[in-house]
Amino acid sequence: MADDLQAGVVLEPDAMVPPRPELAAEEEPASWKEGLFQDTDPCSDCGYHANPGATVKTLMPEGKILFPQIIQTNELLFYERFRAYQDYILADCKASEVKEFTVSFLEKVLEPSGWWAVWHTNVFEVLVEVTNVDFAALKAVVKLAEPCIYESKLSTFTLANVKELLDLKEFHLPLQELWVVSDDSHEVHQMALAIEHVRFFYKNIWRSWDEEEEDEYDYFVRCVEPRLRLYYDILEDRVPSGLIVDYHNLLSQCEESYRKFLNLRSSLSSCNSDSEQENISMVEGLNLYSEIEQLKQKLKLIENPLLRYVFGYQKNSNIQAKGTRQNGQKVIHVVSSTMKTGLLRSLFRDRFCEESCKEETEIQFHSDLLSGINACYDGDTVIVCPGHYVVHGTCCIADSIELEGYGPPDDIIIEKRGKGDTFVDCTGMDVKISGVKFIQHDSVEGILIIHHGKTTLENCVLQCETTGVTVRTSAELFMKNSDVYGAKGAGIEIYPGSKCTLTDNGIHHCKEGILIKDFLDEHYDIPKISMINNVIHNNEGYGVVLVKPTIFCDLLEHAQDETNDNTVQKNKEADVTEGLDLEEMLQCVSNKMEPYATADFNEQAKGNCEIINELLAISMQKGRMKKRLSELGIVQADDDLMSQEMFIEIVGNQFKWNGKGSFGTFLY
Repeated sequence: MADDLQAGVVLEPDAMVPPRPELAAEEEPASWKEGLFQDTDPCSDCGYHANPGATVKTLMPEGKILFPQIIQTNELLFYERFRAYQDYILADCKASEVKEFTVSFLEKVLEPSGWWAVWHTNVFEVLVEVTNVDFAALKAVVKLAEPCIYESKLSTFTLANVKELLDLKEFHLPLQELWVVSDDSHEVHQMALAIEHVRFFYKNIWRSWDEEEEDEYDYFVRCVEPRLRLYYDILEDRVPSGLIVDYHNLLSQCEESYRKFLNLRSSLSSCNSDSEQENISMVEGLNLYSEIEQLKQKLKLIENPLLRYVFGYQKNSNIQAKGTRQNGQKVIHVVSSTMKTGLLRSLFRDRFCEESCKEETEIQFHSDLLSGINACYDGDTVIVCPGHYVVHGTCCIADSIELEGYGPPDDIIIEKRGKGDTFVDCTGMDVKISGVKFIQHDSVEGILIIHHGKTTLENCVLQCETTGVTVRTSAELFMKNSDVYGAKGAGIEIYPGSKCTLTDNGIHHCKEGILIKDFLDEHYDIPKISMINNVIHNNEGYGVVLVKPTIFCDLLEHAQDETNDNTVQKNKEADVTEGLDLEEMLQCVSNKMEPYATADFNEQAKGNCEIINELLAISMQKGRMKKRLSELGIVQADDDLMSQEMFIEIVGNQFKWNGKGSFGTFLY
């Protein structure tokens, strides 16, 4: 409401807002209100404001026209809102009871009349007096205050228009549009906070389809808490910007589909005929319902912080590859913050001597790493000289280039500073990175993300802050002689349909060593993974963790309840056949492990076998389940499931001092 307000009307500008009349309604017990609006525990956690009223401020709107002070309540912290919704407003109510609990809360806090507020819209603001409150409708009955204070952003929208609009609304205004005027009393601050909690809830938490949620669930736990956390995660830059856009797009799509569904349902309920058009409408309604359910599931995946981390954000990079130059030449880009004669002589001796450069090659010099990468075309090489390079933004590598350090990795440090989604994005068909050290700060996503194509990472050090290396669906990673540590998530994240080869690497001091995401088999291919001579140690959780859905297990239980004796007999026969397949697979694994196994069967071999046996058991379980469900007609059988191997090779790896062990599974 600031200086851009262009029009205003003030009647008796020198008059002050008269004192608020004495409140006639009976006051609630002091202990109840103190629990919500006062911090009665002086020893409470000072890291978060547990008091929902702790950050209440008054705000004097800027401009030529002086409004009374309104109570500013929109800067509350997460735990202030969390405590208010959990302890005082919603408690353990069901979705169908939200309106009832909200009304009950407001009846305890709001006075029915005798208080002042500013009616705030996108076009104008006007001072009103509340004469009554329709709690059931969440509306207040108002009249223009005397003296009347009014401001408009549009010179064409006058006070007469405001009066006409009020008359059309029958002087009933939504509580969410009212900002309480301060009179320095504690009761008024309580009312301002109560209205703020309702305003925030219906703007950021409530969804129009929530009333149809199943009532056996606690609405606060199921919907309010995850959505509230997401709101503050976005506010504090902990969610990728692209994911935020996706979330709001999904919300819009779901709102639109739900509106169409309600209109269609309403038209069907008012039609009693059994016409062909009605049947078509019913089919359309079923399709809309299915679409809405899918959109709701996608929204819940983003809202839940754990699932948001597990599934990640499958962003499509907008950076387009340049391809090769028109003349077909390749350029070597030399990056150095300062170029001295000694360094230049060494560089020419080692890299540009006659033996190594038989053809004339163009050389370009850069002092900034990003400018060197952005100048590349397909087939170019970037040589990074020793130094400390600070990067603000994302390194996007869209072409097949080589990025190599000239010297030991610890002498060539590339550090990410400033907030942003990712550090290094790779989308080129064949990207090679070697001999550098990446240090990540303030990124929302991983230190290096391979969206598609193949990326080779050799002799590198990755000091992570969020996630380490992420290999997206259909992408490929070959990592050798590299060190990944410090990730608050996983050191390596492997998506379905990707290919990952890890050789002679160290992955340590992360939350998880390697996280493999195994989605629904009918939608995604399993990843292909090779692990050779890696040392995975000192991770908080597992050395390797497999994320897989529980939906198949639920279907399996249902299938077992419905199968008849004949089907059970067929399943037993199938189990015998599968047992033979398992023996063959175990024999194959045994042959792979034989060169590495010793008489004492040390921890190294135990860790490798633990992963293999667990994965074989999972494959067996899914194979049996697929066959049983296929016989019942529930899902289509995957005849090739047993021939699919997630791990192409697991040999020579060492698993040491991981908090939860070498291998584990996470069910979602």
